[in-house]
Amino acid sequence: MNHQTNRTLDPILEVQKLKKYFPVTGPFGRLGGIKGQVKAVNDVTLKLYEGETYGLVGESGSGKSTTGRTILRLTEPTGGKVLFQDKDIFQASKKEVRRLRKDIQMVFQDPYSSLNPRKRIGKILEEPLIIHTNVSKNERRERVFDILEKVGLGMEHYYRFPHEFSGGQRQRIGLARALVVNPKIVICDEPVSALDVSIQSQVINLLQKLQDDFHLTYLFITHDISVVRHISDRIGVMYLGNIVEEGRNEDIFAKPLHPYTQALFSAVPRTNRGGKRERIVLKGEIPSPLNPPSGCMFHTRCPFALEKCRIEVPQRKEMKQDHYVACHLYE
Repeated sequence: MNHQTNRTLDPILEVQKLKKYFPVTGPFGRLGGIKGQVKAVNDVTLKLYEGETYGLVGESGSGKSTTGRTILRLTEPTGGKVLFQDKDIFQASKKEVRRLRKDIQMVFQDPYSSLNPRKRIGKILEEPLIIHTNVSKNERRERVFDILEKVGLGMEHYYRFPHEFSGGQRQRIGLARALVVNPKIVICDEPVSALDVSIQSQVINLLQKLQDDFHLTYLFITHDISVVRHISDRIGVMYLGNIVEEGRNEDIFAKPLHPYTQALFSAVPRTNRGGKRERIVLKGEIPSPLNPPSGCMFHTRCPFALEKCRIEVPQRKEMKQDHYVACHLYE
């Protein structure tokens, strides 16, 4: 755990009942009519507090990345609210959203695909300053030189093209582009999953240093439990578009409550010799969000499923301070 968040403060970002459904059409597109909906994100509620790192973790296909992209309106929501400084981002005009993006930036999983291969790094990093500020050309260049130094690169990198960098260096450039406009929140979408393990630790340490230097708030999206344990203050565990458990880092790792969380965390190897943990192997694959199970969406794979789980959707309950779970086993 990295930061003690003052929970008496109002959240800097609040997500309320977020939904994102993708229409499924026939072979002739929309002309053939909509055949169904993929419920990628279904009723997600979470809060971000200033200066903290909120880790959003789950299997591939659970809706983590879609949640991050929808919060920023890179994809339009189906329903819900996202309040940033008491303003609903989903009700904002395109002009207002552009202004908000100065305060909420995103770091993508694959930095190379998000960097223009025809532009030098200096021009790529100056572009957000041109869009979001009115500083002069010389001030832009000085700002870019400064941010390159902050992320561990040098002035000479200003003149190079994206293909001249390694994967770890390109991720540093992605961080620099996000931070050059001094945002308040950074959404990190699997920022280290494409990197070698040795480079992962360097980038994670850099993220923590930049958080302190720039007073940042992170929404950190990952499927790697060991990474989320190292970097997060609070954790939300996501399954099939829903957050099934949420709590402080130390509480969730000390006593995971939801059967899915228990199975997910049991796969993490222990470093101490005496510590033993029974490996919980889940049967079957994650169901399709096009046709999700009724009741509790996890009941098809849960070893403790009750008859009630097949019928009723479990409600979120607070088991102890700031530790929530949505499971019929705790009623």
